[in-house]
Amino acid sequence: MISMSPVRPGNGWRYLFRGVMVGDGHRLAGMTLRAAQDEAGVPPGVWKGRGLAALGLKAGDVVTERQAELLLGEGRHPDADRIERELLAQGKSPEQARRATVLGRPIEHSRSPETDKAKERTPWLAFDLTFRPPPTAHIAWALGDDDTRVVLELCDDIARDKTLAWVEESVAEIRWKAGGKRRARVKDGLIVAVFRHYESRATESRPLLHAHAIVSIRARRPHDGKWGNLSADSLMANIVAADTLYTLYFMEEVSARLGWAWEPREVTPGRRPVMDIAGIDRRFIGWQSTRRQQIEDALPILTAKYEERQGHAPGERASYELACQAADQTRPPKRTELLSLTELRKRWRDSAIRAFGACTVYRLAERARAAAAAVWARVRPVVDIVLAAVDVVAVVYVMRGAFKHHHLLAEARRHLAYILRGRPHQPGLDDQIVQTVVDDYTRPVGRGLKMTADLRALYPSDTEDQAVLRPLTRNRTAPPYERARLAAGALAARVRAARRADRLGSRTRPYAVTVPAPSRSHPRPFRTGGQDGRRQEPETGVDTVEQTRQTLEAAAAQVAATLQDSRRAREAAHGPRPQPAPATAPPPHTQQPGIHHTPGRTTGGVT
Repeated sequence: MISMSPVRPGNGWRYLFRGVMVGDGHRLAGMTLRAAQDEAGVPPGVWKGRGLAALGLKAGDVVTERQAELLLGEGRHPDADRIERELLAQGKSPEQARRATVLGRPIEHSRSPETDKAKERTPWLAFDLTFRPPPTAHIAWALGDDDTRVVLELCDDIARDKTLAWVEESVAEIRWKAGGKRRARVKDGLIVAVFRHYESRATESRPLLHAHAIVSIRARRPHDGKWGNLSADSLMANIVAADTLYTLYFMEEVSARLGWAWEPREVTPGRRPVMDIAGIDRRFIGWQSTRRQQIEDALPILTAKYEERQGHAPGERASYELACQAADQTRPPKRTELLSLTELRKRWRDSAIRAFGACTVYRLAERARAAAAAVWARVRPVVDIVLAAVDVVAVVYVMRGAFKHHHLLAEARRHLAYILRGRPHQPGLDDQIVQTVVDDYTRPVGRGLKMTADLRALYPSDTEDQAVLRPLTRNRTAPPYERARLAAGALAARVRAARRADRLGSRTRPYAVTVPAPSRSHPRPFRTGGQDGRRQEPETGVDTVEQTRQTLEAAAAQVAATLQDSRRAREAAHGPRPQPAPATAPPPHTQQPGIHHTPGRTTGGVT
């Protein structure tokens, strides 16, 4: 998952240099950044992003303390000292030389009326994006062998870099003019400093493989190349979509490199499940997530006080605020004992062996491979765009009512993670699912870019039948996600029923669930009729009567057959269709999902 927090002038800036850059440890005054990182046992930070070329930096270069101080702390060029010396040698004044190194508007940290206005113009110095793999990945990384550890770290690096690249290309915007009225995509890209950490903040250290990606707020405008500030609201709006993309990429890398599969795990009844590595003992999750247990122990006390004060149980928003309050109250202080990664892994393994036994720990990878084979034998990783679009629009509609594009994109990526279980997805498949939803199952609502569900594509004539979703969306006694799954199941059943009806009215041919790629996003195989949009009634004739008689006879033969004669029963039930009578009726209309056909009349079958 990905969490986001601002880096502001003052305490936020100091916490970045004294904590985040040194593995969330404790950096003594006067200690250099590199010495503090070595003592904490964490690797040095590295630069990432396509925006580095504008500053003369390269991706993968080590982040020095002076570079971070100049760029992330003051909004100046990371090589400002050299530039100032050259300008002073050319006869420039100190003020002119310093101003030439500032990227955009100056940032000051002192307290004065002038600097307060500057802080209002630039409230953030950077964005702190924290990337964390799923919980079972921490366990496999901490308790597995060295080869497994290295592969999981590589998977985390690849998934994080791909996600940051998507943010650069599709999300990051630069703003200018009063109030940020003008916005556009950045010219070069982002400037990011990545710092990897290995453990959680719990009093008893637990494995937590994660990385802090510090995104500088400075970027260049596309039209004139001047430096400005990134738009914070556009990044915050798409943080969930980025989170689901990072999880999807990480799952694919782990499955490709280690041969493991993924399966959903319900953490809270009625809430969204999380994807975990199949075969990892679930008891390890409680052993690893000590912070979660501390929060769960404090939450009932806060909930009881809320009910006593308000007179009713907390709702969704109040429950979230109470959980945040419990997390703040149980937040432990940082550990002063610093250990290397080798020492930490030995301590974690000894603790797990004492809790669950040596066999459970040492056979972790073996059991994951065996569970993956069972998952691949049970789950067919095939994506049906129509069913995926129906699932996405149902879940988002029930959860939010009115939604935007990034809500659909995040849910489409969750759907792919659940269906594929770690198998690679075709690039752009998530966007194709979202486009199908927008084209066929939504309509604009209110102002701005909001939309809501429009299910007339699934219920073209019998609009009263759309009421099937009303009890699901209005039943407030059930959790929102549980209602969303019920709605998705109802709509998926509608699609499958329409497909079965389409097959009965077509020539006999096998139907396979595939990933269609027609010219239009949704072929709508079950919507046929005239140009006025109304469905035409089927034409009844000799073919229809003969086909009905043959169908009933085949069904009776199939019921009477024994299990040993199942093959002959299937042949009797699906034998050759009757020959058409010598009439002037047109041939049966054939239509398969994923293929366009010209609407026309049908002879026999069910529409």
